[in-house]
Amino acid sequence: MPPLHLLPPLGAVLIWSGNMTINQLTVGTIAPSSIAFLRWLLAFAVLTPFLLPAAWRHRTTLRREWPKLSVLGLLGMGLWQGLAYVAAETTSATNMGILAAMVPLLTVLLSALILREAPTLGGTLGGLLALAGVALLLGRGDPLSLLDLDVATGDALMLIAATCYALYGVMLKRWPLALPPWVLLYAQVGCAVLLLLPPYLLGPRTPVDAQNIGLILYAGLPASIVTTFLWMLAIRQIGASRASIFINLMPLFAALIAMAWLEERLALFHLTGGALILAGVIMAQTLTRPLMPPAATGTRAERDRLPSSRR
Repeated sequence: MPPLHLLPPLGAVLIWSGNMTINQLTVGTIAPSSIAFLRWLLAFAVLTPFLLPAAWRHRTTLRREWPKLSVLGLLGMGLWQGLAYVAAETTSATNMGILAAMVPLLTVLLSALILREAPTLGGTLGGLLALAGVALLLGRGDPLSLLDLDVATGDALMLIAATCYALYGVMLKRWPLALPPWVLLYAQVGCAVLLLLPPYLLGPRTPVDAQNIGLILYAGLPASIVTTFLWMLAIRQIGASRASIFINLMPLFAALIAMAWLEERLALFHLTGGALILAGVIMAQTLTRPLMPPAATGTRAERDRLPSSRR
């Protein structure tokens, strides 16, 4: 592929990785419910002048599909990022980046369950390998500690958040909505704003000030709008499967950024657990042979017993 086609997916993953550091910087600066709402409100306000006319032209479809759009907005924008902000209070940016890299593998597993896609050899073996990596990471190097339910709240929440985002991708495929990509995004952002409004009003509201305005701007513009544009461009240029492989770089980018900005230190369990998860994800994306051969339509003897009119 042309080298320039590598820039959009690399840029998107780099910005997403930087957002893991932003999540950490929000702790003690702005309440999770506040930044989760304000970032998407900002994104919605910026997109409105450009996309409102197109959304109005598709108002009939939007009115008919609003339940599905609400579910997508909740999963892909509300829970994915909202849980990540809460998780940042009790886990590290490095752990968040590693657990976020589980999204491609979780997508494979959920596709098998929801879309009835046949499980692959790589998906099965890679899932087991990645599960071992997650156990090592959640147990801080001692997987047996999980038997005592000794898991950091933030790590558990980040795993749930990654599952929500994987489910978001699966439901996007299950519900092919007849909307242009940007209108589809705009509608989901609008739904996310409405769904995040009650937690914002009921939770501790943090006023916007000089300390948190930069965090909101980064989360609302580069991490929301710019990454979406880059990812859509990447999918158009190199395809969804190739683009998703770049997500595997998120643990590396997140760890490097956290080491530079947050002075986080890498431990052996980070490297080992991250390597197992990465290997499992790559295995799931490359070994695509079905685990079980397609079901036979019947033995030759059974077919011979059928009347000729039914053969």
